[in-house]
Amino acid sequence: MSMSDPLGDMLTRIRNGQMARKSSVRAPASKFRANVLDVLKREGFIRDYRREEVSQSHADLVIELKYFDGEPVISRLHRVSKPGRRIYSSVTDLPKVANGLGISVLSTPRGVLSDSEARNENVGGEVLCEVF
Repeated sequence: MSMSDPLGDMLTRIRNGQMARKSSVRAPASKFRANVLDVLKREGFIRDYRREEVSQSHADLVIELKYFDGEPVISRLHRVSKPGRRIYSSVTDLPKVANGLGISVLSTPRGVLSDSEARNENVGGEVLCEVF
């Protein structure tokens, strides 16, 4: 069965795993999801992730969640651009999340970047999600 919003599914798995205080969660693997996880890892919202081959034609991403003093590092994980409504932003209109404490993850012509990286690269793009 095909999924209509694979990124939204992965974000929900992360949210649910943190509410249940899991140390790691699994999501089906794709290059796009791995690129989003690269941004979350660079910005310090997840500990790490790895690709694990389940069978010859199927792989999973094992995402290691991060906690600080027993509380999840991610307090809010919100999908902005959805399959039914895409949200694009120019570099001058990039949203600041929680007064700069959080990040927006963008899909740009230069790859998947955080909002601060997109400002440094001077590119806009599709706002995928907000993390705080």
